[in-house]
Amino acid sequence: MYKKIIVPIAMDQLEHGESVLGMAEKLVDEGGEIVLLNVVEDLNAYAQGYMIVDFPLEMVEESRKQAKKTLDDMKAKHGINGRVEIRTGGAAGTINAFASEENADLVIIASHRPGLIDYFIGSTASRVVSHCPCAVLVDR
Repeated sequence: MYKKIIVPIAMDQLEHGESVLGMAEKLVDEGGEIVLLNVVEDLNAYAQGYMIVDFPLEMVEESRKQAKKTLDDMKAKHGINGRVEIRTGGAAGTINAFASEENADLVIIASHRPGLIDYFIGSTASRVVSHCPCAVLVDR
């Protein structure tokens, strides 16, 4: 099985996150670790130029706090051995970099049915599968 599993969870897909977390619980070795990860998208400099100076930073920080609390609650509910990590950046790149940093054995990521935009730029799950340094399990 797996010693370290990364489970990225989007705040707008918590139900799917619960399902994926259940998979991780079944696949992790005894004494292994599950890391719940949320990536808060950072506003690019161009978008920030059109907003009040401090607003984007406050918005990102509030999103980070809310995500941390939500994932801490989910971790406690499931009683898993692991931790919660909140990162800021682009979702796919941040997930892949984190998996590399952590020497993860597996990333389990939820995927949605592709929409039109996904055919042009690719979904987060697709980019994780293409560039992740470890095994990836995609749950649809």
